[in-house]
Amino acid sequence: MRRVRALMPYLWLVLVWVPVAYGVAYGIEGVYRVVIEAGSFRFERPWAALLFLAVPLIFAAHHGQRYTRPRLQFSHVRTLKRVAPGKKLWLVGLPPALRSAAVALIVFGMMGPQSIHARDSMEINGIDIVVTLDMSLSMQANDVSPTRFQATQAVVQDFIARRPNDRIGAVVFGRDAYTLLPLTTDKETLRSAIRGLQLESIDGRGTAIGNAVGTGLNRLRNSVAKSKVVILLTDGASNAGNIQPEEAAELAATMEVKVFTILMGQSDEARVQTGTDLFGQPVFQRSDSPINDELLQSMASRTGGEFFSVRDRRALEQSFHRILDELERTELEDAGKVYAELYPAFLWPALMLLMLELMLGLFMGRWP
Repeated sequence: MRRVRALMPYLWLVLVWVPVAYGVAYGIEGVYRVVIEAGSFRFERPWAALLFLAVPLIFAAHHGQRYTRPRLQFSHVRTLKRVAPGKKLWLVGLPPALRSAAVALIVFGMMGPQSIHARDSMEINGIDIVVTLDMSLSMQANDVSPTRFQATQAVVQDFIARRPNDRIGAVVFGRDAYTLLPLTTDKETLRSAIRGLQLESIDGRGTAIGNAVGTGLNRLRNSVAKSKVVILLTDGASNAGNIQPEEAAELAATMEVKVFTILMGQSDEARVQTGTDLFGQPVFQRSDSPINDELLQSMASRTGGEFFSVRDRRALEQSFHRILDELERTELEDAGKVYAELYPAFLWPALMLLMLELMLGLFMGRWP
């Protein structure tokens, strides 16, 4: 009998854990069948699973108190053996078992379980826009403060934040062109992607204007918007790529896509940072980067767009606002996502277990 009483804390742990684990497993199985197989479930904070390590520690610490509590010393152990144990002794292991199970459920809740429901459609009164960003090495020039490229990043991020109802994509180009993000309404992701761009992350030893516009048109080929736009930001002439800018402009006109061209910089001879000196100060040298404003004007005119030549950040901002204020808007169907929080399904049972532990502790006269 004494051995059974010694094992009761562990037996209670098993007796509490079995129904709790069964309930959690049953719930997870239901979630799996309904949402995981459809790719619509996630844990927002999966790293919180590390807190599961606290569950056995809590039980062990609570159970270990039996060796640190005050005790009475008897000179005759026989007398003590004659004392019949109370009924409460059988419940001594139940409170720590309840607390351990509650903590495990709380950890599940802290992991942020979410079901993801795709909305059938969301009407958006906006425009489909692809912004193409020049990442050639000449964009390091500082005639537009702080540099041409950094000014472009800042203005484009601000522009995206101000266009909540438009679908916007991004293309970067140097010697070739690449899609940074396709058309999306997730503006924060797009802004973050643009914010993280750095020159020399792609080959910047050339300016493939034709490829840039062609890649942007590929992003727009399935668009049903009445207004489709490619915004081309560059500081030089086309000298790379396998698509001629004139061919790209002709294709854009056929697709009824307006190409707005923005020429960055004050001249084709600008100071470009080439490194730093011994004191960490930037070192600049003159760089000859020929421009072809006639080509950019022709591309804009052929597609019904407009050409802008900007020499500072303010002019760049104004060109963006002028481009879009006059464009026709349309209704689009864009599947959005709704994240439903599932943590209450874990936290409410945890709260009930903690309340039960509290009542048992008061009943047994040994809280906590």
